[in-house]
Amino acid sequence: TDLEPAAHLTCVGASRAEIDDVARDYWDAGVRHIVALRGDPAEGEAHYRPYPGGYAYASDLVAGLKKVAPFQISVAAYPEVHHEAKSAAADLDNLKRKIDAGASAAITQFFFDIDVYLRFLERARKAGITVPIIPGILPVMNFARVAQFAAKCNASVPRWMADLFEGLDDDPETRALVAASVASEQCRALNAHGVEMFHFYTMNRADLVFAICHILGVRAHPGAAGKVAAASPAKSAIASKGA
Repeated sequence: TDLEPAAHLTCVGASRAEIDDVARDYWDAGVRHIVALRGDPAEGEAHYRPYPGGYAYASDLVAGLKKVAPFQISVAAYPEVHHEAKSAAADLDNLKRKIDAGASAAITQFFFDIDVYLRFLERARKAGITVPIIPGILPVMNFARVAQFAAKCNASVPRWMADLFEGLDDDPETRALVAASVASEQCRALNAHGVEMFHFYTMNRADLVFAICHILGVRAHPGAAGKVAAASPAKSAIASKGA
């Protein structure tokens, strides 16, 4: 396959030396792209605490990884503000620290209202952040579960989405159709504003994301596994279980 993998690394549960060793192994194996995240609190803990001798925050992790090898590094961004941030301005400052440390792109938390992303992008550009900010797209297969998760990570869920999935709890086939339609329309709307890269949170539903990509005009080259030809409206796509 010609697909390029992106390894995910967090600051949780490992020392700097251990993380650096993992990064070197990735580089030696040909991995050139890392998604660098702070990570969630350790199991059983309510609040995040840096691991003893480890990288404290994502900006530290990015700086450390750049010392190991010239990785392409993506980091997380939060259009609706990270739930631990003191303010939207403080959250944007944190993103800028990660970029200044060497990150070459940012992937956003999922969102469903494209205006949320567009306003965030405008604020980021005004703050001097010029790297690509790739929108995170979450196809919704289980609305109740997504709504619960969104509440925990400060992501809003519009009423119209609740209405779309109402009455479909026992109808997975129709849910999949609605999910593909909503996600593809979200991508089309973003593309109309010049967005050409998307990060899909697949949640182990590669079949659903495949359908969305097909709707958007992404096609596999005949006889060439792993290669895709992307036509308008989506010129490029990234897929991942999560970031």
